Amino acid sequence: MCGIVGYTGNKQAAPILLEGLSRLEYRGYDSAGIAVRNKEEDPVVIKAKGRLKVLQEKTNNGESVFGTCGIGHTRWATHGEPSETNAHPHVSDGLNVVGVHNGIIENYRELRERLEKRGYTFYSETDTEIAIKAVDYHYRKNPDNPIRAIAHAVNQMRGSYAFAIMFKNRPEEIYAARKDSPLILGRKDGETYLASDVPAILKYTRTVYYIENGQIARLTKGGLQLFNMDQEEVKAEPVEIKWDADAAEKGGYEHFMMKEIHEQPKAVRDTLHSVIKDGEIDLSAAGITEEILRNTEEIYFVACGSAYHVSMVAKNVIEDLARIPVKIELASEFRYCRPILTPKTLVVVISQSGETADSLAALREAKAQGVHTLGIVNVVGSSIARESEHTLYTLAGPEIAVATTKAYSAQLAACYALALEFARIRETITPEKYHALIGDLETLPEKIQTILEDKERLQWFAAQYANIQDAFFIGRGIDYAISMEGSLKLKEISYVHSEAYAAGELKHGTISLIEKGTLVFGIVTQQHLYEKTLSNMTEVKSRGGYIVGVTNYGNFKIEETSDFTIYIPPIDAHFTTSLAVIPLQLMAYYISVSKGLDVDKPRNLAKSVTVE
Repeated sequence: MCGIVGYTGNKQAAPILLEGLSRLEYRGYDSAGIAVRNKEEDPVVIKAKGRLKVLQEKTNNGESVFGTCGIGHTRWATHGEPSETNAHPHVSDGLNVVGVHNGIIENYRELRERLEKRGYTFYSETDTEIAIKAVDYHYRKNPDNPIRAIAHAVNQMRGSYAFAIMFKNRPEEIYAARKDSPLILGRKDGETYLASDVPAILKYTRTVYYIENGQIARLTKGGLQLFNMDQEEVKAEPVEIKWDADAAEKGGYEHFMMKEIHEQPKAVRDTLHSVIKDGEIDLSAAGITEEILRNTEEIYFVACGSAYHVSMVAKNVIEDLARIPVKIELASEFRYCRPILTPKTLVVVISQSGETADSLAALREAKAQGVHTLGIVNVVGSSIARESEHTLYTLAGPEIAVATTKAYSAQLAACYALALEFARIRETITPEKYHALIGDLETLPEKIQTILEDKERLQWFAAQYANIQDAFFIGRGIDYAISMEGSLKLKEISYVHSEAYAAGELKHGTISLIEKGTLVFGIVTQQHLYEKTLSNMTEVKSRGGYIVGVTNYGNFKIEETSDFTIYIPPIDAHFTTSLAVIPLQLMAYYISVSKGLDVDKPRNLAKSVTVE
């Protein structure tokens, strides 16, 4: 969630730190700070509450802070309210140790009491200050060995962490440690970088190194070393970042979200092309063998947020095409529901970042039970990608806006491919049907583009309804999954209270909330459910609701019930989500813009939820 940036080299560090932090704003934060040192001089620590621009103004965009080594941080409050005092970096007495931290130290009270008995006092409400002073305590005992000091300190901590630390008597060096919170290193031309996510340093280098759990790093000018908890040096393996740095820029769009909405045809096309070879699905790059597909008797999909809604679609498609029982579970609940897994269970974990804390914990629980695991992720080298037995990459490129759009669409494409391959291997569909469905899949990018080219109607409608207080989304089967995602998009960026319901459940209580003018989206893309859902929409209409219908082109009868109708191009019923979600994304975007809100960085939300 929070962002970390570090730099040591020959350039002035502050502008580089601020630039890196600006590229991590999408992660969500409430305060920011930097610590910069100039050779033998003490570090200068500057912090600010609020947006990064406040810190930029305090430092004249970094120009008034001198030094070639430094660390920076954007904080999401967990322990202690958002304030300048609680903002990072945190320091020990005499600036002996200065550090920033992502994650949560669960036993912070115990550590604080132990340190207080040793004479330490505390100025903030944060677990991070406690952690930095724990490092300080062990460093004073091991002043010649910072690796040992960090190892001893973190071995006493329970929870998750990614640390970037500077020691007073070690100028031009940065130390880092990681457990369950992402952290990467990079270097180029005598300069070394540290960050919690690739976009922060992509402008400067494409060569990155991922710190594994339980490793400690030492960064010097142009150099880096990795150590395990036994303080033994381990080899650092470089990873080359392929996507263009321009992909993390707005490219002329007002917001990243709108840019990413328009990148969905490419994201879907690239993901499909990675798994469709010579007209057939090929999952060999993911390590998924025919034997695994044939022997799987049950599938668990585990995910959070929009990825959970992808799982809802995947359940419908796989069960219908491949006739395999599919369960879906919120990642935050998976470990605690004591899942019953067997050697013939496949656990699929979906995550854009590959660092989602709950999803990563669920993956580890599945691995501990000895079942096959598949990660569907967008970030090469991420924790879920590295720890999954098999990995199916989506090729959405960097997604900056907090509200996911293109990553969601790419995940759907990956799940469609998985469903078709299951169906082929298990012979639950004919070869003719299999190839016809692949042909339909390959038309998705152009059909998404068609919807994007007719967005002015949606913009006009959104402007009329920008001041709504409540909205409801209804649908059945796959349409219910679409409703869930449409509702989430609306609420997360426009702050409109929105709920999604299986249409048949409407009369079981929810319909009491419908009154004159209540906005209700009826999703009707499944032909065999058309009449049933239309009947539910009529019930809403009779109680004064304003109906927005989303349906396949040709279902013109819906206009007798809908007040405003959105049509999507024809596609096989299994794949309609990829088309129906596009106008709902646009609708949420335009309502948010009409309200003058920060579309890319909605309040209280973060792009990557890296704490449980």
